[in-house]
Amino acid sequence: MRTNEESGGLGAAAVGMAALGLGEAIAAVKGGSLIDTVGRAMIDTAPVPVVEATVVLSGRHDKAVTRFGVGAGVIAATAAVGALPPRLRTPAAAVFGAGAAGLALRKSTRSASTVAGASAAAAVLATGLRRRPRGLLGRLAWTAAGTGLLAAARKLHRDHDLEQDGVIRRVGPLGGIGLVPDDGLEEPGLSPLITTAGRFYVADVNLRPPRIDPDRWRLAVTGRVAHPLRLSLTELAADAVEFDAVMVCIHNRAGQGRAGNARWFGVPLAHLLKHAIPEPGATRLVTRAVDGYTISLPAEPLRSGELPGYLVIGMNGEPLPPEHGFPARVFVPGLYGQYTGAKWLSELELTNDSHADYWVQRGWPDELLWVEPHARIDATAPGRTVAGTLTVTGVAWAPPHGVVQVELSVDDGEWRPVDLGTELAPAAWRRWRTTLELPPGPHTLRARAISRSGHVQESATRAPFPLGPTGMHSVTVQV
Repeated sequence: MRTNEESGGLGAAAVGMAALGLGEAIAAVKGGSLIDTVGRAMIDTAPVPVVEATVVLSGRHDKAVTRFGVGAGVIAATAAVGALPPRLRTPAAAVFGAGAAGLALRKSTRSASTVAGASAAAAVLATGLRRRPRGLLGRLAWTAAGTGLLAAARKLHRDHDLEQDGVIRRVGPLGGIGLVPDDGLEEPGLSPLITTAGRFYVADVNLRPPRIDPDRWRLAVTGRVAHPLRLSLTELAADAVEFDAVMVCIHNRAGQGRAGNARWFGVPLAHLLKHAIPEPGATRLVTRAVDGYTISLPAEPLRSGELPGYLVIGMNGEPLPPEHGFPARVFVPGLYGQYTGAKWLSELELTNDSHADYWVQRGWPDELLWVEPHARIDATAPGRTVAGTLTVTGVAWAPPHGVVQVELSVDDGEWRPVDLGTELAPAAWRRWRTTLELPPGPHTLRARAISRSGHVQESATRAPFPLGPTGMHSVTVQV
């Protein structure tokens, strides 16, 4: 037999499900999300070890895992509130609801629809917990209502995404993918020279991309400059150039897929700074997203071209997809994605060294973190003609200098050079392939890259925090 506390907890959990569904549905009417708002607050405040553990455990599904955690946490917290004595239940529900509404008012997630959704959810909590649903049918009814509202919210989000896709298509092609050289290394399982946007990794603190109207959007260049600028997409496109480069997430451990190679379309930051004319004392370029998120870069190396940065507006011949930063992002080939610049850009501000970035405030170092040379083994396959041979393929990168050599070691033996494919650009990745003759049995293969600057890939394994990962990719094969 269930105790009163257990029954009360189940009834309160049902109320939490209904409140969550109502809040999310109301917020979704105008494109907001109560769940994403709470999730962003968790990301912004969680200790670095918690964030790192989430990335390691969830991989490329970190956003879905965060959303699920938020939903489960809200329902569990509501059940805990419902189990309190009646005199404490209503005040606790009020505090709980006020907290949700307060999160909706945070600068990074503020929207009228999200505030309305949080307020409605708080009202449902306060009302439902005052007299929790009793009996199986009552609890099922509240749970079903919440489930239906969450489904409706998901449908609204899909509709908004389709609407935004239509808005982006209206911009038209930006640059042209052109001809990609055939490097003669096509093999099953080998990564393509150019990564499509749909297969390109996504990593940021936003659970959902902001919706931005390109017709109204303008890039502001402000701060310590002689000539402030406000530029439209059309004006930026007129000065943009194409370039090939690999982008690597700082959490990309040996052999993982948080890296992609694209043909980008953007304006050199040196060109923009030349027109804005930074004033004396303008030592930092702050790249600011529409939600206030910032990443800053040293201004002088960007101005001189020593640091080859771009304001990117296109990817593989098309406007940037929303998840990759539409309408504009900053990208410095060779820097890890966390340090290269903000997505969903609204402003470039020239300022002094007093500015503290989002990740620096979270405990990451403020110096630039450069991508380490890395070779990844993509596929191993039996030789086509001779038994006992093995074809091994992969990709390697060492931006901005480029890969000059990739080597493979079998069972910790000597390093052997492999065949390299065409180099699209020093900042891009290169594909490689080799054929091995191996005796029967298990064998461990390791790959390493050497950059044109002479930097040999580090063999010791290091975690991403705080200086970026190191280590070699290894696979075991059975011949």
